[in-house]
Amino acid sequence: MIPRLSFLLALLLLLLPAMAFSQTTPAQETDPRLHADGPGWRLQKDAITDPSLLPRVLLMGDSILNGYLPGVKKALEGKAFVDAWVTPTSQGDKSLPRQIEEVLAQGPYAIIHFNLGLHGWQKGRIPEGQYEPLTHVMVQAFKQRAPKAVLIWASTTPVTKQDHPGELDPEINPIIVEHNAMAARVMKEEGLPTDDLNALMMQHLDLARGDRFHWKPEGTVFLVKQVSETLLKALKK
Repeated sequence: MIPRLSFLLALLLLLLPAMAFSQTTPAQETDPRLHADGPGWRLQKDAITDPSLLPRVLLMGDSILNGYLPGVKKALEGKAFVDAWVTPTSQGDKSLPRQIEEVLAQGPYAIIHFNLGLHGWQKGRIPEGQYEPLTHVMVQAFKQRAPKAVLIWASTTPVTKQDHPGELDPEINPIIVEHNAMAARVMKEEGLPTDDLNALMMQHLDLARGDRFHWKPEGTVFLVKQVSETLLKALKK
């Protein structure tokens, strides 16, 4: 009995820091090449006067979401309350299912439009051969905690060459392409639609800002339009 109690105590001590981290501190990015590009990593909740009036939408994404969030909120004004979970996490983060549980506890949400991609390409962040299994785990966490929500996966936008808008980054973008292809297979197996933001922005590489990851306001307009149309279509169903 005592050895078993010792084991359980040790396990609890290992889990407590991670539990406290997810509950009290937003995920952070340690790679200096990547930054929040806006108000920061956070769960931003819409001002809800009466939750019975309109359906609620959750947008999950990285700093690209910071760009199109204001425009999407404006497009859905009077049609839905829009929360935003802006995070630098990846499928390789072992606390992701718990983070999803905690965020979805702020719902319920009618639609969840989600993406993870620009913070998972670095070697070692997602174990070799585990991208698809871990993406299934992520999707299942959403399904289990929000069984009535419409889930929509958004593909990761292209990565362009530093200071050379219009040119794809030869180191990072091939990983993004591979991850998008694997994610597409997972979403097909899970029966989820894809909002293909990658294909959209591949047509507008000249509107990249020049910092590899982000887009000029003229480029963000296209993201706002497509995400808004995707959500409005889903709201009508």
